[in-house]
Amino acid sequence: MAKKKIKVRDIAWYRSGDKGDIANIGLMAKGDKEYEILKEEVTPDRIKAHFKDWCKGDVVIYPMDNLQSIEIVMFKSLGGGATKTLRVDQTGKAMCVGLSRMELEVDESVLPTTV
Repeated sequence: MAKKKIKVRDIAWYRSGDKGDIANIGLMAKGDKEYEILKEEVTPDRIKAHFKDWCKGDVVIYPMDNLQSIEIVMFKSLGGGATKTLRVDQTGKAMCVGLSRMELEVDESVLPTTV
């Protein structure tokens, strides 16, 4: 099957938050097929690989089938938190936009026609 590279932002809307050194990102699928792709392709290992040394702790993902969304919680990922980090943009918002740019390689047969 042919594969196509897409970005998370092509199949989901996103919001973020942060508290201390913990960032959380919600990905809301744009449809049924997109939700299945999110659940399969957006994994803790892929998220850690995407952010490299920015995410030093665990990544936990909570699927929310009733909302076709996933909640991602990343521990030790904000450089110690707003009052300790040396990062220019230390908030979850920066990580949210970064995650929206993560590439996924998906079989074309499972992609919705809008992607």
